Amino acid sequence: MKLKRIGVYTSGGDAPGMNACLRAVVRTAVAEGMEVVGIRRGYQGMIEGDFIKMEAHSVSNIIQRGGTILKSSRSAQFRSPEGRQRAYNRIKEAGIEGMVAIGGDGTFAGASIFCNEFKIPIVGAPGTIDNDLYGTDFTIGYDTALNTAMEAIDKIRDTADSHNRLFIIEVMGRDAGFIALNVGIAGGAEAVLIPEEKTYIDVICDKLEQGWIRHKTSSIIIVAEGDDAGGADDVARQVNARFSHYDTRVVVLGHIQRGGTPSCMDRVLASRLGNAAVEALCEGLSNIMVGQVNNKVVHTSFAKACKLNQEMDPALMNLLEVLSV
Repeated sequence: MKLKRIGVYTSGGDAPGMNACLRAVVRTAVAEGMEVVGIRRGYQGMIEGDFIKMEAHSVSNIIQRGGTILKSSRSAQFRSPEGRQRAYNRIKEAGIEGMVAIGGDGTFAGASIFCNEFKIPIVGAPGTIDNDLYGTDFTIGYDTALNTAMEAIDKIRDTADSHNRLFIIEVMGRDAGFIALNVGIAGGAEAVLIPEEKTYIDVICDKLEQGWIRHKTSSIIIVAEGDDAGGADDVARQVNARFSHYDTRVVVLGHIQRGGTPSCMDRVLASRLGNAAVEALCEGLSNIMVGQVNNKVVHTSFAKACKLNQEMDPALMNLLEVLSV
C-alpha cells in the first residue's frame, strides 16, 4: 500500500547537513505524491504533537545552513512505554503512516523500539559528526566537523610555533576516535588519544622527550573526549607531572565542531541519503538505516547500525606513528 503521508524528524545532537537531508526527504516525498509532516524537537515534539505541514517551498534555501530547522532534543519521556504510547497516539491522529528519522545511534535505538511496538515504518538517515554508525562509510556532518576542527588546529599550530608551547586539544568523540585520528594526521600531531586504544602517558612523554632532544620547539596532542586517560585537562596534568619542558596549554573545541555551513561532501551525502530514505519507505522497508558504502546506497538494520562498531583503520594508526616522529 502506498503511503499517503509521512513524518520526518531530527533527533539527538545536531550535525551539519541535517537540513540538506531534510530538504531531500521533503522534496522526494512530494515528487512521489506524498504529504509531509515535520515533527519538531524530535521525540519530545512527537509526544507533544508539535507538528508542521511541509511542502517543497518549506525547505527552500536551507541546504547551506547548519543545525536543523526542525530543532532537536533528547526526550526522557520517550524512554518509557507511556511516553511512546502518547507519541504513537499523536502520530495516528496526524495521519502519519511512516517516518524518516535523521540522527545517530540514540535516535535509531528509539526508532527501533517504536517500530517493534507499534509496527509503524521508520527509515533512518545517519546524522552525527562522530561517524560511529555501522553500515555507512561516512555519516552526515562528519566531513564538516573534520574541516572545522582542522581549521582551528591549524591556527593553534601557529601559536604553538610562536611560543614554544605544547597544546593539548580536545575534540568530540565520546565513544569513537574518528575525528581525533584524522585531524591528528592532517594536523601533524605528535600523539592522538582515542577511546579505541589504551593510553599510556609514559609513552607520550617519551615521544615528547625525543622531540625535545631533537630541538622540536612545539608539539600538539589531540585527545578525543572519551579517551580513557580523561579529557584534555586530565591529560595535561599527567603530562606535566612527567614532562615539564614545554609551556602547556589546553584547548577544548567543543560544540564548535557541530555547527557551521556543511561541506560539499556533506550536502551531497545528505541529499543522497534523504532521497534513499524516502525511496526505502516507498518500497515497504522499515526498521533500517540507509547508508553509503563504497559509493553505493545500502540498507542496514537499526540493530546492527547501533550495536556493531565502525572499525578504526589500523593503517591510519600506523601512519600517525610513522609521521609523528
